[in-house]
Amino acid sequence: MNTPVIFQYLKELAQNNNREWFNEHRDKYEKARVEFDNFLAAFISHISLFDESIKGIQTKDCTYRIYRDTRFSADKTPYKNHLGGYINAKGKKSEHCGYYIHLQPGNCLIAGGSWCPPPKILKALRQAIYDNIEEYLSIVEDPEFKKYFPVIGETFLKTAPKGFPKDFKYIDYLKCKEISCTYSVPDSFFMMPDAAEQAESALRQLKRFIDFVNYTVDEFE
Repeated sequence: MNTPVIFQYLKELAQNNNREWFNEHRDKYEKARVEFDNFLAAFISHISLFDESIKGIQTKDCTYRIYRDTRFSADKTPYKNHLGGYINAKGKKSEHCGYYIHLQPGNCLIAGGSWCPPPKILKALRQAIYDNIEEYLSIVEDPEFKKYFPVIGETFLKTAPKGFPKDFKYIDYLKCKEISCTYSVPDSFFMMPDAAEQAESALRQLKRFIDFVNYTVDEFE
């Protein structure tokens, strides 16, 4: 896995995020893309050792276009400054949860969970957490889990969500707008030739969280 090629390309792209430069250096993009596919394939292979639902997933089913959708954004730069892969047993467009691997200079991460779930699914997830709080706490407050994923969610309600008691002891877990978690790592982590193996402990902890979330999400699939 020649990830230095990926990081060097992404740094150059961030400094030259325009169509002229991109087209003139398309060969660099193609090389970085191939290296990222190889990198992601190693993660898929390793995760499948402890998560059988991942077996048979292809990198083409997990990756995204480099082009940004700028229609509703004030930022009109045409290209993403990262490469990411969503390893999901039911496809990257599914509400089913999977493992997300994100390579971006200075902002690398491993993540998982349910991002921006539709209102009905979010309500169901909150209810599942409320109804099974002891099981949920055994995952998210386990020191081994918190070592990698200290915070659940990215944005939060200011008050208790409708339908739930404000005095619930663990109400903060229900205020999350995303039932997700993130493990930030330095660029050097993904430059290790055995990055997938080194990430195993975090990925195994992430699987516990994903399994809890998917038990509810799968009812809507």
